[in-house]
Amino acid sequence: MVKGPGLYTEIGKKARDLLYRDHNSDQKFSITTYSPAGVAITSSGTKKGDLLLGDVAFQSRQKNVTTDFKVCTDSTVLITATVDEAAPGLKSIFSFKAPDQNSGKIELQYLHDYAGISTSMGLTQNPTVNFSGVIGTNVLAVGTDVSFDTKSGNFTKINAGLSFTKDDLIASLTVNEKGDLLNASYYHIVNPLFNTAVGAEVSHKFSSKDNTITVGTQHSLDPLTSVKARVNSAGIASALIQHEWRPKSFFTISGEVDTKAIDKNARVGLALALKP
Repeated sequence: MVKGPGLYTEIGKKARDLLYRDHNSDQKFSITTYSPAGVAITSSGTKKGDLLLGDVAFQSRQKNVTTDFKVCTDSTVLITATVDEAAPGLKSIFSFKAPDQNSGKIELQYLHDYAGISTSMGLTQNPTVNFSGVIGTNVLAVGTDVSFDTKSGNFTKINAGLSFTKDDLIASLTVNEKGDLLNASYYHIVNPLFNTAVGAEVSHKFSSKDNTITVGTQHSLDPLTSVKARVNSAGIASALIQHEWRPKSFFTISGEVDTKAIDKNARVGLALALKP
């Protein structure tokens, strides 16, 4: 198993997951079943206010090839084919969204003990080329993430990041939006026995001089039940409780309130995911 720095998307991921993952104010439902041939079929629906969205996804695995086929309520079909270990450490991904003829994209990911590289390109006449690369170890890593529009000849995205991991602590620093947005994040495991952790994220936007601070924590009440909470400098507080009532099946209740406007109704979200 590769124990290197990973891909660029993993910089700051632990803190982001603690602060934002599973927090929602919608009603979500998904159920997964398996056909006799081993095809995973997942039906899901999301209610956003008066809008109801849904999709049906099919996933088939044959040796090192995974094929995903998703049909959405907006009459689009997303097809993704992933080949793992096409060569040692190499993964290739092809995706296409019908009926959009310009949505085809191919991506290559390569993981090494001291590097992680991902590059993708749209399958069009004038594609946008994305490249991200990380060098270092599983302790200290530095990387960049850029996108280049071959039609205009301009860079549409220029990001850079730094990550430091030591025992139960992960700290990261990223510069996004072509140097206009600075993010610093922190993740610390306080008690591994109860999966207790704290995290924080500080953002500064140079153009508007806006600062945002978000802090959060998580804790397991028992092996099947966990709670999370967060609050930011704008006074928005969120909390959730998640219970695994059977293996791989989760029920989540989350809520959000504006502490600076208590008279407003709190937003409540429900999520139910069922897997056999």
